[in-house]
Amino acid sequence: MEKILEQLLFKSRWLLAPFYVGLALSLLMLLVAFVGDIIHIVPSLWSARPEEIILAVLTLIDLSLAGNLVVIVMFAGYENFVSKIDTGENEDRPSWMGSVDFSGLKMKLIGSIVAISAISLLRAFMRLTEPGVAMDEARIRWLVILHLTFVVSGLLFALMDRFAGQTEKH
Repeated sequence: MEKILEQLLFKSRWLLAPFYVGLALSLLMLLVAFVGDIIHIVPSLWSARPEEIILAVLTLIDLSLAGNLVVIVMFAGYENFVSKIDTGENEDRPSWMGSVDFSGLKMKLIGSIVAISAISLLRAFMRLTEPGVAMDEARIRWLVILHLTFVVSGLLFALMDRFAGQTEKH
């Protein structure tokens, strides 16, 4: 009975596979948003102010970071929890694939969230330079508070991993 239960539990990890397929679809959604933004930006490029171009580029960077985050979670999560991805001898295999454990995944995740948050905050500050834009102090305050929360969370995660690493050595 125990062996059957253990086999069932072990094979149930495959229930996660549809989640990773969903993440691949979300990557496609990010690509559509990225292309849509480029199509929207390019026609007005010659008449745009430098601040508008910077805001547009920050939006594209934000989408790119979100896409990178999805790929990291998708590959590392699948390899850590479901099955190893067999890419054969493909030279395009990312160097971090197969070497990112749950702790590394967590650090990459919080690092990406901090970067995305920083870009959102920078974009909000850049919008303040637009003519006729009133400063929304409450929104700016919350963006700063959220960003600092993400930064502090990242530092605490790093400290926890460091302490856990030192404990394992004893």
